[in-house]
Amino acid sequence: HGMEVLHPDLCKLLIIDNEPVLQYYDETIDDLHAVIPRIGASHTYFGVSLVRHLEALGVFSVVSAEAIQLSRDKWSSFQTLIKHGVAVPKTVLFSNLVAESVVAEFNEQPVVIKLLEGTHGQGVTLTEKPNHTIATLEMLQAANQTCIVQEFIEESKGKDLRVIVVDGEVVASMKRQSKAGDFRSNLHRGGSSTTIALHAEEEAIAIKAAKALKLGVCGVDLLQSNRGPLVLEVNSTPGLEGIETSTGVDISGKIISYIERNKK
Repeated sequence: HGMEVLHPDLCKLLIIDNEPVLQYYDETIDDLHAVIPRIGASHTYFGVSLVRHLEALGVFSVVSAEAIQLSRDKWSSFQTLIKHGVAVPKTVLFSNLVAESVVAEFNEQPVVIKLLEGTHGQGVTLTEKPNHTIATLEMLQAANQTCIVQEFIEESKGKDLRVIVVDGEVVASMKRQSKAGDFRSNLHRGGSSTTIALHAEEEAIAIKAAKALKLGVCGVDLLQSNRGPLVLEVNSTPGLEGIETSTGVDISGKIISYIERNKK
């Protein structure tokens, strides 16, 4: 296969004579068969538009534009997950609520506050005391930031499971452990990882989450709670280097095989 890397910032999207046109460095691109989107959080809007443009040109995408957009909005993705019976932590959407009412909803227990969009643990904080929760929520409210507030799953102890799903099948999984003094297990935050064999229930919920969000390729983050596995987040463009190194699985090759099965 011939591979090309196109930076979204250098792409020009046009509609000419009622037809989509894609240019790169002012060169018209019309010979692509498939695309593997790698869209950063800061490029979500244009990146999604670019993938949608490619789809209009008949290019197969391992992750659709709509699926990327949905997965990037934490609240909307949770709404979709529960609609399909996927278990998630208790969550409250915070915008114009009174902060004290949110604290009361969680019985003054520690909570995790997350901005609606963010990756690698950015825009996520743990507040352990009610007054800290109220202060953080009021600050976000003053900045016109909508966020979600989630229960803190204490028994997970800073650990989660990263599961890679390709074409409805679990192809790799690892357990991530946060570094000392942090509750976020992201490898970009200094966390460590070990290979793990999933229980049947964990594998099933990861596949169910991927299907609910219509993601051909994704990373599903699970928490091991006392009431069973919970989906913490679903990433439409998961990092592969860390989990390929930890597990020895050629995930990139499996993505290429997925394309081959869908683009003859």
